[in-house]
Amino acid sequence: MTFYEFGEDTRPHIMLIHGGGNAWWNYLRQARVLAQHYHVILPTLDGHGGAYQTPYVSTERTADQLMDYIQRHCGGHLFALCGVSLGGQIVMELLARKPDLTEKAIVDGSLCYPQPMMARFCIASVWLFGWMLFSEWACRLQLKLMSKLLPKEMTYPREIQEYYLREMPRTPRKTLYTMYRTYMAQYRVKESVRNSHAQVMYWYGEKEMKCVKNSARMFQRLLPTCRIYEAKGYGHGYLSVYLPEEWLRIALPFFEGKDPNAPGK
Repeated sequence: MTFYEFGEDTRPHIMLIHGGGNAWWNYLRQARVLAQHYHVILPTLDGHGGAYQTPYVSTERTADQLMDYIQRHCGGHLFALCGVSLGGQIVMELLARKPDLTEKAIVDGSLCYPQPMMARFCIASVWLFGWMLFSEWACRLQLKLMSKLLPKEMTYPREIQEYYLREMPRTPRKTLYTMYRTYMAQYRVKESVRNSHAQVMYWYGEKEMKCVKNSARMFQRLLPTCRIYEAKGYGHGYLSVYLPEEWLRIALPFFEGKDPNAPGK
């Protein structure tokens, strides 16, 4: 696992955890804005990006590594902890480990309970079509289609495109197989998350799968103070991955405690 840091390390610490298949640059644009007032930490999970040679093991093993980093570099405490998809599940696991780990947390589009059929489908798809999905040629095609099919504000800037082209094709298929088995087919949020002192928002897109929306409600039953936010018109992880300005528009008031009527339900 590798770590990128932005802002002075004497400021309150914020950790942003990317989703499966991506890397630290998932949150690069948010980090640069947040770094004006916070110390921002962007991990790259094992098996991803520049850490592609180290095998990815599981949500729990990743939480072990991040807990160790937080203890050694942040005095065992964060101001905020955020993650999208796989990263959001890791946030949930961390919240369950230590009640006072963080003051604020955002979980975006993550699973709280096993979906074995979906995992099997994803593993089979990578086994059959992985060369089409993750080769350099495929990544170039994806970026070209993105510019044609998505609104301009959702396309990657040149810098992110360069990271995408360099790091996505290096992602081992084994990383994806393991991720689907552990993230989709095995993980269930721990009951101990009830003890968390964090203020939590659970985001999902209006067009997310039913299991993600059910996960938000399941998490809220465990931690009733959690507030759910539905991003109207959007799909999986859109705010975190494609719309950093909108992500900041919702996250900053939550971090700063300035808007008690922030979107939620």
